[in-house]
Amino acid sequence: MLLLRGVIVSTAETKDDETSDRNRRAATGAWAPFGHAPFAMLWTATVVSNVGTWMNDVGAGWLMTELSSSPFVVAAVQAATTLPIFLFALLAGAVADIVDRRRILIVVNALLGVTATALAVVVYADMMTPRLLLAFTFLLGTGAAFLAPAWLAIVPSLVPKPELPAAIALNSMGINASRAIGPAVAGFLIVALGVWAPFALNAVSFVVVLAALLWWSPPPAPARRLPPEQIGGAILAGLRYTLNSAPLKATLVRAGAFFAFASAYWAMLPVIVRETLGGGPVLYGVLLTAVGAGAAAGALVLPLARRRFGVNGVVGVGSIGTALVLAAFAANPNPLVAVAASAVTGVCWIAVVSSLQFSTQVALPDWVRARGLSIFLTVFFGSMAGGSLIWGQVANLAGMSIALMIAAAGLLIFVPLTWRAKLGQGASLDLSPSRHWPEPEVVRADAGEQGPVMIQISYRVDPQNIDAFRAAAAPLAQARRRGGGYGWTLMQSVEEPDCFVETWYEASWTEHLRHHEHVTGEDRDIQDRVHELQRGGSPPRVRHFLSPGAPT
Repeated sequence: MLLLRGVIVSTAETKDDETSDRNRRAATGAWAPFGHAPFAMLWTATVVSNVGTWMNDVGAGWLMTELSSSPFVVAAVQAATTLPIFLFALLAGAVADIVDRRRILIVVNALLGVTATALAVVVYADMMTPRLLLAFTFLLGTGAAFLAPAWLAIVPSLVPKPELPAAIALNSMGINASRAIGPAVAGFLIVALGVWAPFALNAVSFVVVLAALLWWSPPPAPARRLPPEQIGGAILAGLRYTLNSAPLKATLVRAGAFFAFASAYWAMLPVIVRETLGGGPVLYGVLLTAVGAGAAAGALVLPLARRRFGVNGVVGVGSIGTALVLAAFAANPNPLVAVAASAVTGVCWIAVVSSLQFSTQVALPDWVRARGLSIFLTVFFGSMAGGSLIWGQVANLAGMSIALMIAAAGLLIFVPLTWRAKLGQGASLDLSPSRHWPEPEVVRADAGEQGPVMIQISYRVDPQNIDAFRAAAAPLAQARRRGGGYGWTLMQSVEEPDCFVETWYEASWTEHLRHHEHVTGEDRDIQDRVHELQRGGSPPRVRHFLSPGAPT
């Protein structure tokens, strides 16, 4: 199974504040989730499969150094791994919000198992070429793109809600353990058996995860009152929500600024080991193991660091630490320094990725969670893929040390440049469904997919409150758009200056009913502040309009 570096480390760092997390951990115990067979089974399968994934990554990176001496071609392995996430994650997120997630996981893991087996056979037969290796890596990355949103979304269904923080802590421990084990095992297997061995064991690991998924029976999904969304509409809804969510946009800015430069480490590491350090696959595996060990240690101290520095401070410190590591590698270190620097990389990586994902999670309501996370993954891996290609080309033209120093400088420069994009803004927002909109009374039996729909709300505001009303109504624009609206306006009557009319459109009557289901507590708070300025405290008048269409 292909799970992604650092992606599922902090799945459960969502809406509960740190005090609640500590209380729940005390009440349920750190190991309580293992009392639930589905969690224990899938956790074990995930660890085994992630060990296989890391062995595959080490094998692919090292094999490419044997097939080509070009830093650009070696860096392209990292790009081929991450580019599919950039290309397909948004589609995968929409699918994961619509289709049965267990079915997605079974089908995609089966296809990936076949692909991994073919890769192992080609390597064993000594028929691999650089282009073919990149093609296999791209296919495996494509599967990972379709797995990641579904895996992220199923975790809350495996344990009761009070045990969710403990479940995610165990996920973090398992993933970082596999990060420490897989590279070291791969390095020794390459020396003992040949470069084909890590690929073969990765193929076997898919059998483990498929067995666990076939055994698992998830709870039945709640009945749907409305027809399921279409893929295209679901993708547009995810993009629309992101474009109108200030907390999510701030997180994506910080993510792109970090990953574009931090990708230099992952892209250049195989070349650094072979050319700068004069090492072989064992040293390569040891360095990646040091990254995993550093990440595991970082996960233990991360809660304390967040309390001391805050989410923004943790990402800032992690970015500075990563820059220092790149500078150290640029200075041609010896193997011992490289191991220590790689351990620091692991600490910084887990700190930044975990904090960014936490900021993403708390910025998303449940109805668009997989799509929002997929957009985060798109930025994450798009930056990694683009950065890998850029740093490989810079190393070709100017040398390895220059490429690493430029990447380090970029990390340092972008810390102050992006500081105003604050992380964790969604933690204080109520993004649960509010259900406070009453069902509209419809006299047209053919409404359904009829559209577009125009919604108008009329307000009466006392003259002394007009300025306050305008200020309070301004956030309504993004609130309506997050739920599916477009063409939002707020107009003031010329004849009756105390009369304001808010207008927006939605694609169809069904989409408007979905908006009723998706409106959040935060939206309700915005509307309450507006309604408080309505004259006499009476509710504003709400009307819905459909295009005439066929005669009713």
